[in-house]
Amino acid sequence: MIAASGQLAAAAGALADTARRTDDLLAGLPVPGARSPGQGERAAGAKNTARAARSRFMAAHGEEVYDRLTDGRTRHLRLRELVDAAAREFPGLVPDAAQLAQESARSQADKDGREIDQGIFFSRLLGSPLAGPHLMDAMLRPTDRALRLLPDFRRTGFADLGSVTLERRGSAAHLTMCRPDCLNAEDNEQVEAMETAVDLALLDPAVHVGLLRGGEMTHPRYRGRRVFSAGINLKSLHAGRISLVDFLLRRELGYIAKLMRGVLVDHETSWQSRTIEKPWVAAVDTFAIGGGMQLLMVFDRVIAGSDAYLSLPAAQEGIVPGAGNFRLGRLAGGRISRQVVLWGRRLWASEPDARLLIDEVVDPAAVGAAADAALERLDSPAVVTNRRVLNLAEEPPEAFRAYLAEFSLQQALRLYSEDVIGKVGRFSAGCAAPPA
Repeated sequence: MIAASGQLAAAAGALADTARRTDDLLAGLPVPGARSPGQGERAAGAKNTARAARSRFMAAHGEEVYDRLTDGRTRHLRLRELVDAAAREFPGLVPDAAQLAQESARSQADKDGREIDQGIFFSRLLGSPLAGPHLMDAMLRPTDRALRLLPDFRRTGFADLGSVTLERRGSAAHLTMCRPDCLNAEDNEQVEAMETAVDLALLDPAVHVGLLRGGEMTHPRYRGRRVFSAGINLKSLHAGRISLVDFLLRRELGYIAKLMRGVLVDHETSWQSRTIEKPWVAAVDTFAIGGGMQLLMVFDRVIAGSDAYLSLPAAQEGIVPGAGNFRLGRLAGGRISRQVVLWGRRLWASEPDARLLIDEVVDPAAVGAAADAALERLDSPAVVTNRRVLNLAEEPPEAFRAYLAEFSLQQALRLYSEDVIGKVGRFSAGCAAPPA
């Protein structure tokens, strides 16, 4: 690890002192949900002082911090590895393992919002023209889990990843989301499984094209029906088990980015392209809510049953819908984007405006056949090249990086806002179905 400059070391020491004073104050108070108004004000004031200090520290020294953690950008640390290293090397900059363990044992309402400190950290790094692109590249590399599973998948053509299954049929990889009790609502576990599945599909040379579809449900209201996705698992959010790093940021910089831009590997033809990319088809049954709708915006062809609908209930949930705000306006226009995000409008597959996001609407019983036809048509080397330059023109990496820099902080703040905590509380008893 490269040595820190004297100026950085002095600033880090001052930050550690500020953070220690805040931690000492919080340690003497009840959990947030049990604090008196006066105690709440004292805690909020101390946390704001410490967060302002962290923000100033990262604004002045963020790139040097990143270079120190990555040995001058020679190591490619993923989000979790990076924030863990920062906690060890720069005490008080981000929460350490003990602080995170304490927070994880609490419900969202009883946390002190230490993930906000992670949001400050990643916002400054992603906003840096030096650190940001390097971090994005690190997240495009295949996961260790995928590399371990790849030989077996290439041999058998099948992988059961728990909440996702992956099957190679001919030259197509079929990814099936299978959380039947929760309508494919995503949590940390499913993000891990999805990224592994996407990596395997991209790394297997026998796979030329991929399909994402939801499996059959056991949820009482939708038993026996296929469902694409109900979005974020609000029960997990209420329980404090939705992570800023391992879910909200990893999802955008990990498997969704790989669906669009491919997986970054060092190979003999890397002079032609830095990534292995493949075309992707999404098949939507019943609904694609929240994160499910966000996913559709990076697919090359979207097929939906005529009874399906799309929605981004961000205003109702109180959080930012991932990169949906970044992509929806480009695809559907500003007015529809505001109607969907701010007003909660549903887009039914059968209405004209939905065709800005859905390429083909078919009878619900014909979704599978239409998806198979799309896979066959997109199985072409020329498609791969053209999608690459289309994606580059439509979503330049620098524009995406700037969005994520702001998203990292704002989403962290939203997670711990009073309105979000109040709204998700009603989901504590179980995985609620979307309104009829």
